[in-house]
Amino acid sequence: QVQLVESGGGLVQPGGSLRVSCAASGLFLDYYAFGWFRQAPGKEREAVTCIDSSGDHPYYSDSVKGRFTISKNNAKNPVSLQMNNLTPEDTAIYYCPAALTTGWGLPQRVDEYTEWGQGTQVTVSS
Repeated sequence: QVQLVESGGGLVQPGGSLRVSCAASGLFLDYYAFGWFRQAPGKEREAVTCIDSSGDHPYYSDSVKGRFTISKNNAKNPVSLQMNNLTPEDTAIYYCPAALTTGWGLPQRVDEYTEWGQGTQVTVSS
C-alpha cells in the first residue's frame, strides 16, 4: 500500500525559509514522478513544482521559480521542497503527490497523480 506523509510545515515570517519533506513508502521511487501542490483557502489546488522519475529534471511554476527547489534522490527518502524568500501568498496546505511515469514525464495537473498525502500547513505571516 502506497503511503505519502508530508512534514515540516509551520509558521514562518515573510522573507524566511522552510523545508518540507515527503516520506514515501510502498512504491519504487525510480518509477514515480513527484510534485508539490498547494491549496489556499477558497482557491483551487495548484501545481508548484514537480520532478521526473529520475530526479534530474524539475519543473517550477512562475510564482516560485528562483525561490523553491525540489529534490528527489532515488537512493533515499524523502522528496523535499526547499522554500526561500517566502511571502504571505505562499500560505497554503502543501501536498506531495506521486505519479507512475516513464521517461522524463513532468505531470502538472491534479488528475495526473494517483497517490496523495494528507498535506502540511505552511503559514507565512509576521
